[in-house]
Amino acid sequence: MIRGIRPLLRGSTYSGMLFAYCGALASLPLLPFAMLPTLAWRSAPYGVQVVLTLLDWAALIGVVGLARTTRRGLIAVARRLLRVPLPDPVAARQSASSPGTGPTPTAPTRAVPSGADRWRTPLWLLLHVALGWTGALVSSVLLIAGLVLPGNWLGAEAGLSLFGWSVRVAGGWGSWVVALGCVLLAAAACVVVTSALRWLAPRLLGPSSAERLALAAERELLLAERNRMAHELHDSIGHTLTATTIQAAVAGEVLSADPVAARAALRSIEESSRAALEDLDYVLGVLREEKAETAPTRTLSDLPELLDRLRHAGAVVEPELSGELAQVQGTLSRAAYRILQEGLTNALRHGAGGPIEVRVAAAPDGLELSVVNRTGAGTGIGTGPDAFPTSGHGLPGLAERVRLLHGEIEAGPDGPQHWRLAVRLPVRLTA
Repeated sequence: MIRGIRPLLRGSTYSGMLFAYCGALASLPLLPFAMLPTLAWRSAPYGVQVVLTLLDWAALIGVVGLARTTRRGLIAVARRLLRVPLPDPVAARQSASSPGTGPTPTAPTRAVPSGADRWRTPLWLLLHVALGWTGALVSSVLLIAGLVLPGNWLGAEAGLSLFGWSVRVAGGWGSWVVALGCVLLAAAACVVVTSALRWLAPRLLGPSSAERLALAAERELLLAERNRMAHELHDSIGHTLTATTIQAAVAGEVLSADPVAARAALRSIEESSRAALEDLDYVLGVLREEKAETAPTRTLSDLPELLDRLRHAGAVVEPELSGELAQVQGTLSRAAYRILQEGLTNALRHGAGGPIEVRVAAAPDGLELSVVNRTGAGTGIGTGPDAFPTSGHGLPGLAERVRLLHGEIEAGPDGPQHWRLAVRLPVRLTA
């Protein structure tokens, strides 16, 4: 019983009825235009004129529903008054290669609806207006009857005839009972109209098949972009923090004995931090959905600077570079830089001292990268009391990056005292 009357007590029921009234009132300005054909055909029977006016009125309402702005406005108002979670119309996006290492969304192109989808909004408008007028007339008549019947106010009487049996209410307690029934029926009419509109809204104003595909594509692009940003943060910021921590420790140890070396380490910390802030500003701009600045582009040509920062951190680096690295095309060169950066970061974090061997070889058919560092006999990577914390995302992220570039990756022990990261990427050299 209580559950049955609960919809009558909800404010959302009457806000939904207000939405129905708005649809009815919004259709009134079109009625004079719908009456123009009947004014030109005055000799037609009255019934024909009424039907023709209604058909013209429905056609004009349907034409209004074809406008895209109409649908956007209806969705916004229905979401507010009907309390239906309707998403905004979406646009299909096309992906294109960006200056970074993954796809980014470009200017959106409108999702093209099918023929059936195109008529969903006009059908909604017609049903909206029909329910609005029906609900308005029924609830108004019942509500007026409920207000004037008690105590025979204004001389009001109520009568009902059905299959030869009639009842007439002219006063007394019977008029109060009928008045209460009329008020409850008016409220029930509001519930019926609001429920019908809520049932129809997701089916006619909700995403069409084309919009659902566009929405899924938009979510996929957003996820891909955020994953790319996570890789960028892990590779660039993680490397910088690792190198900065080691450089700060070195500067603290030699501050008194070798001020020149300490100053050099501090300068390197400043340069590394500035580069990390540049990367961080770019990534945060993308995550906040702001207009991002140009993505930082670090390629194999920036490798010497990366190695210098490692040397300032006290690492011994033995590079072996061969081939025309400057001719490796941009996307591949940027990815190779990030791969080497991650490998060197792992060597700094988990290595047991000793030289770090870095090999980069560019050949006409492939780009080979390798980082070999010492781990120490009987020790594993990331062990010991002074080991850096690890997120476990470094090698999986590298493997994903290499897979997207159709390359091959190997990472694991190289003998009892070394760890080796080896990557081979297919490459095309520019002319």
